[in-house]
Amino acid sequence: MACGSLGYVTIGDFERLDIRVGRVVSVERVPRAKSLYRIKVDIGGGVIRQTIAGLVGHYAQEELQGKKVVFLANLKPKRFMGQVSEGMLLAAEAEGKVALLTIDRDVPEGSRVR
Repeated sequence: MACGSLGYVTIGDFERLDIRVGRVVSVERVPRAKSLYRIKVDIGGGVIRQTIAGLVGHYAQEELQGKKVVFLANLKPKRFMGQVSEGMLLAAEAEGKVALLTIDRDVPEGSRVR
């Protein structure tokens, strides 16, 4: 039986995803957007990626600042409200609540999630 309605993926499919530990280095509201933050994330090796995330109303800017997060680093860039998003913060969502995926031990930015 398939997992939910999405079906199965192979280990090869999973290995194509570049999922890393990142640290939020800056958070700003996106001008003229009700729910979007422009978030810069250190994903290790001196690389800072910008992502646009609909987290206003779920997290205060101060809550996000410095947080270690799980980041999808090889997502194709996309524009939102004139801003480029170069990856994705991974989160769970249920009944209108959003919870960012974080790590339970201190590991360096750039550590791969496997």
